[in-house]
Amino acid sequence: MNEEVAEQAQDQLIEITPDAQEYLRELLAKQNKEGMGVRIFVERPGTPHAECCMAYCPRGEQEEGDVRYDYDGFHAYVEGESTRFLEDARIDFKKDSMGGQLTFRAPNSRVPDISEDAPLEQRIQYILDAEINPMLANHGGNCNLQQLTDENVAVLEFGGGCQGCAIVDVTLKQNVETTLQERIPELQGVTDVTDHSVRENAYY
Repeated sequence: MNEEVAEQAQDQLIEITPDAQEYLRELLAKQNKEGMGVRIFVERPGTPHAECCMAYCPRGEQEEGDVRYDYDGFHAYVEGESTRFLEDARIDFKKDSMGGQLTFRAPNSRVPDISEDAPLEQRIQYILDAEINPMLANHGGNCNLQQLTDENVAVLEFGGGCQGCAIVDVTLKQNVETTLQERIPELQGVTDVTDHSVRENAYY
């Protein structure tokens, strides 16, 4: 996608402090590539595990839907789907004896925002991240969607303390499957593909 095609915003979405802008200008200048900017996005937005990310973005390599924001001496391209999670975000740079550290705070990055018409896979993973994995984390475990079958059966894999756990069948049926089907009525069932013969980290 060419830079001229990127949607350009009039107002700044993310506050980048003067110190942070100076640091980014120096960092980008060291890349020795004309038009080098940064691309900002949120991984796993709207969940307790959301992470704000920033990467180099050479001219012409921004993606469709990105929104361009102009700062002093450089451009920042924000992933279109991440914009609503980056409202009130702030990037700062604090100098210290080791040189300094860039900090990125986005209070809305973990705010749930998923619609009823979102893809079924996205809705399943969201519920796993927002409701089920925090519970499993108390036992050192986690659960992720590996596949959704044509029959709308969720194929899950457990990890951490849940892998090899003697009561995983109870957890799967009484907690995970019940919660998912209550939230997503069109889900027909849940199955587990975890290799539970590996028991080194099992909670029970």
